[in-house]
Amino acid sequence: MVNREKLLDILYKVMIGGSYASLLMRNMDIDARDAGKASEIVYGTLRNMTLLEAQWRPFVKNVKPRTSLLLDMTAYQLFFMDDVEDYAVVNETVKLVSKGERGFVNAVCRRMQREKLRVPKGDSIADVSVRTSHPEWILRMWEAHYGHERMLRIAYADQERPTVYGRINTLKIDKRTLGKDLRYHFIDDICFTCDMLITHTEQFARGEVLVQDYSSQQVAKLLEAKKGMRVLDVCAAPGTKSQQIAMGMLNEGELVCCDLYEKRLGLVEQLMEKTGVSICRTVAVDGTKKGSFEKESFDRILIDAPCSGLGDLRHKPEIRWRLKPQDIDGLVDVQQRLLEANCEYLKVGGVLVYSTCTINRKENEACVRKFLDGHPSFMLDKELNILPGKGDGFYAARLKKT
Repeated sequence: MVNREKLLDILYKVMIGGSYASLLMRNMDIDARDAGKASEIVYGTLRNMTLLEAQWRPFVKNVKPRTSLLLDMTAYQLFFMDDVEDYAVVNETVKLVSKGERGFVNAVCRRMQREKLRVPKGDSIADVSVRTSHPEWILRMWEAHYGHERMLRIAYADQERPTVYGRINTLKIDKRTLGKDLRYHFIDDICFTCDMLITHTEQFARGEVLVQDYSSQQVAKLLEAKKGMRVLDVCAAPGTKSQQIAMGMLNEGELVCCDLYEKRLGLVEQLMEKTGVSICRTVAVDGTKKGSFEKESFDRILIDAPCSGLGDLRHKPEIRWRLKPQDIDGLVDVQQRLLEANCEYLKVGGVLVYSTCTINRKENEACVRKFLDGHPSFMLDKELNILPGKGDGFYAARLKKT
């Protein structure tokens, strides 16, 4: 049986303590049989928080933060989960509050049951904000960038349970061999879905497959790193894209993986060892500062820049509740400094790929255009703007140095 008190603790640590649900869920001691339901409750509550709060807030004036999250979690189970009985949900909810709150919480839960799910029907930003549980400022930004209809499609896509994609590691196994296992379903030459949790397979344990979103896989493909090249991955940790680059290089050449923190580079080193990559060298550097490497010494450079993460709200729904409009300017400044500091390491004729997991044009197209305006030796060769749907939202620009 799912321990709802533990799930409430996770929601509290995420919304009040600033933790990330994915890390807390990964470290949660829970029976494998209950993992799916636990994940559904936590992520479903985070994805639908505005709509859920709208179900009980009209009946309540003042409520403690923890009780507020409990009512959100209860509303999600009552209205979005068919495999749990309403009476059991309410009984478990009442047990999780103090004696002084039990009567009040029980009354609110019963009122929600009577009223049924109430969803705004209008097409205004305010109604869409409640219906899809997105802050209004994010919806207005997307509307300005992509138009109203595409904004709606993005917001609804964020509310879907994400498909878990994997990638084959051809340094250890080939597609034909892995394809004999009928649990694996290939989408292209390296990307697949799996009938069970990828992290629970023997192939994952042996480093033959990795978990990586479909959209993320397109970034390394755009880089087109070949064997024998010297490649720089500026913001490499935790190393999933780095491993894909090494795989494309057939594990021949040199791959330099950087990050600001030694601890995060340890994750890269562990992944490379597990997946059979021997050409990787890790270096702890501040990627926003010049002079870490010789000028014109790399054939390929990947800058997978820190960003707002607005393309990844299905996997990390808490981002929408933390990000503020003023945060964007600070991120853009870092992104510009990363481009400025690392472009001089690229050889003439080489390729630099700038990528983010956001769908904010200020961090994407506008950032690249500003860089190109100040660096006439670079030209835009190709641009990917992937909106949430088949995979996460992603942006990548392939720049050539002439």
